Amino acid sequence: MPRDLSGGIVFIWEVLVSKSPVPSKLIIASRESRLAMWQAEHVRARLLALYPQCNVEILGMTTRGDQILDRTLSKVGGKGLFVKELEVAMAEGRADLAVHSLKDVPMELPEGFELAAVLEREDPRDAFVSNDFASLDELPAGAVVGTSSLRRQALISARYPHLVIKPLRGNLDTRLGKLDRGEYAAIILAAAGLKRLGLPQRIRAVIEPEQSLPAPGQGAMAIEIPAGRPELRELLAPLNHAATAQAVAAERTVSRTFGGSCQIPLAAFATVNDATMHLRAMVATPDGKRVATADASGAADAPEALGREVAIALQSQDAAAILAACVNNPA
Repeated sequence: MPRDLSGGIVFIWEVLVSKSPVPSKLIIASRESRLAMWQAEHVRARLLALYPQCNVEILGMTTRGDQILDRTLSKVGGKGLFVKELEVAMAEGRADLAVHSLKDVPMELPEGFELAAVLEREDPRDAFVSNDFASLDELPAGAVVGTSSLRRQALISARYPHLVIKPLRGNLDTRLGKLDRGEYAAIILAAAGLKRLGLPQRIRAVIEPEQSLPAPGQGAMAIEIPAGRPELRELLAPLNHAATAQAVAAERTVSRTFGGSCQIPLAAFATVNDATMHLRAMVATPDGKRVATADASGAADAPEALGREVAIALQSQDAAAILAACVNNPA
């Protein structure tokens, strides 16, 4: 049986038995932000290690999500703004695959596309970033905290009602620049992005899941391809990390149950230990005043079933009323 040898070491067994011919060229579609290009370059290097005879290129693109920076995602169309142009490039044959931060991928993909692989997860936690303060606990009343996430807004507001939460859009470098110019006392970012770009020193504190439950898929990268290309799916199979794929499948099932909308502060985080998975989830109003939480354990090889179980547990609490409040009074 093949073993999952991640970290750049190939799945020798799978490659040797692969029935699909290796193409002479593959083109990866990617957003042009520094983090997105790092992710595309990482996948390119992994593919070249597997298939050195293949010419792997990157097609950098600017998406609508990169262009609209003066409004929150919940007000301008949601996560799909970061992937639409990349999907058009694949549909038109200008690219073969696209690399995404999984938390930016809509819960329902457009017809004609599928996720072919989920890479091993980086640090899934949120990161507290500040030039003057060591943690959220140290921030004085009225201090401005920047975040682009309704989930983070709700969790911070619930625990620190004396802080002022303001929107923070733009790529990672843009957000750090706004902090450095003094527009915010602190900002909350995904720890994974900072670590991937070699900026762990900017993290003043990581926020444990017990205090800030991560977003579905946070810290994981995914590869999207046009549907109906089994040969491409087979070539990408060695990049798939089974435990991460199982965990994010459960997380995304919870989000999908609640509509997968950016208008809903929702968190879901699963951990896998051997054959068992533990899943925790939360929905809240943006002000953090109403929160529903649930958790459960189950078989790791049945992630969607566990996701549905936790979603039902949320629905049995105040989740329906919370959802209605979010839709009727969006942030």
